[in-house]
Amino acid sequence: MTPPLISPSILSADFARLGEEVRAIDEAGADWIHVDVMDGHFVPNLTIGPMVVKALRPHSNKPFDVHLMISPVDAYLEAFAEAGADILTVHPEAGPHVHRTVQAIKGLGKKAGISLNPATPAKMLDYLIDEIDLVLVMSVNPGFGGQSFIASQLKKIEAVRKMIDKSGRDIRLEVDGGVTPETARQSVEAGADVLVAGSASFTGGPARYAANIAALKGTTPEEGQ
Repeated sequence: MTPPLISPSILSADFARLGEEVRAIDEAGADWIHVDVMDGHFVPNLTIGPMVVKALRPHSNKPFDVHLMISPVDAYLEAFAEAGADILTVHPEAGPHVHRTVQAIKGLGKKAGISLNPATPAKMLDYLIDEIDLVLVMSVNPGFGGQSFIASQLKKIEAVRKMIDKSGRDIRLEVDGGVTPETARQSVEAGADVLVAGSASFTGGPARYAANIAALKGTTPEEGQ
């Protein structure tokens, strides 16, 4: 089984030294850098805006995987694209016309992702699957780190994997929420190929980051890099 890509969520990093944290997790073997953007409206938490993304961009050449948990989302797409996002992932519920939102992201030259909350069905992708580059299955309700994995989402991961395979397109299947070495294995077996991990990536400080990422990949630290 091919090890998944790991996209550590900087939501769990030390915000007092965020640039150093991004460099450290990059050097430890992170494949992408996951940026959780929350507005206190669409989800019950506030995090960061495009200025922070722009400030972090020089600290890593890895893809910036930006998850926009904001509504309305369309007005901010250009700002995050200009700040250095490589992937912009949005929720179908975050605006009235999600297909138009996807078109706008592609028009900015970025990869477009769709995020499915725990109660959002895989069927939501029926008329989007031919337009997108990534599906993000939320295995917790969005808004806070440190939550427990919702096991029912494994069936959704399997369903989305079938949709992707049927499409014949190169679409990443990402899972975010409560990811540990055990739930990482379960998610990959269900069809995921990218894992977002906050606490599981950043716990223990920089000396542990390589081992943390390797544990999520199911490899040794040497193999994981």
